[in-house]
Amino acid sequence: MKIAEIKELPTKELVERLEAAKTALNRMEINHSISPLDNPAQIKQSRKEIARMMSELRRRELNA
Repeated sequence: MKIAEIKELPTKELVERLEAAKTALNRMEINHSISPLDNPAQIKQSRKEIARMMSELRRRELNA
């Protein structure tokens, strides 16, 4: 998800997507520890996506 797409989302939906992404990342890391993922770079991409969403939420919080 690009930063432009994240900025267009309403805050409530952004929070929901953030929670879903965190859950998916946790599940992915556990699965990777048991048996290697086909593409371990997905973990890094997922962390960056979570960071983008958290940054946008923080920016909205400071502007409010």
